[in-house]
Amino acid sequence: MSSHRLSKKGRYIAWAAAGAAVVVGAGVAAQTSMAATTWPAQKTYTGRAFDTCTAPSLPAMKAWRTGFYGAAAVYVGGKNRGCAQPNLTASWVKSVNSSGWKLIPIYVGAQPPCQKSANPEKFTASTAVSLGESNAKDAVSKASALGMKAGSPIYLDMEPYDITNKACNDAVLAYVRSFTKTLRAMTYRGGFYGFSSSSAKAIATATNKTDLPGNLWYALWDKENTTTSDWPWGATQFTDHSRGHQYMVNSKESRGGYTITVDRNAWDAPVAIIG
Repeated sequence: MSSHRLSKKGRYIAWAAAGAAVVVGAGVAAQTSMAATTWPAQKTYTGRAFDTCTAPSLPAMKAWRTGFYGAAAVYVGGKNRGCAQPNLTASWVKSVNSSGWKLIPIYVGAQPPCQKSANPEKFTASTAVSLGESNAKDAVSKASALGMKAGSPIYLDMEPYDITNKACNDAVLAYVRSFTKTLRAMTYRGGFYGFSSSSAKAIATATNKTDLPGNLWYALWDKENTTTSDWPWGATQFTDHSRGHQYMVNSKESRGGYTITVDRNAWDAPVAIIG
């Protein structure tokens, strides 16, 4: 996502270092292991969404409500979150939701031990499960404090890494399973943001789907506003409104006198439940 952790150039370098080339069935089925007995109905948005490092001001969000975008991703927490969030408060969430915006909560959790980029928080094989649990609890606490209610998704941000490194990949999957299992136990839906050539691929192609997230947001910068025609994996995976596609990054755009550098996303997946 734009500059929240890596510049576009830095992301391409990381992508290349990860070996890039530029759950079972439906997403609902992947959620069947949820621990809670009663779940709020999923709130789905289909259309264009943007993400940017720092949540824009309320006047900017009002000016950007032109119909081109209908949803915005916001970074609710994580030690690896790259920007301060002076605007992101419960009052802001309530106001932008009331004006018609849908919100997509994303959490920049601990990152893989084999990842090239420097990060304030990384997990290891021995800490993957415990950090996954504590990060998920923190994510729910942050999202809840912003007014994002139970039943909302939280998308875990995992940046590029070498998925051919089996020890590292195994640690990633252990961390993601722990994070997602903990989310579900707290009645929040599991989501995942990653790269089609590495981190998202690891989730989509994992043989064991147990406790993996049911919603997949894949970065594939092909400038194609779709979640179907360029979907990199099996057609039966992450169906039933469970896909997001980041198709363009670092797009400098002006609306209503406000210029913001954003990443563009095609969205057909859960968004936050607010109210």
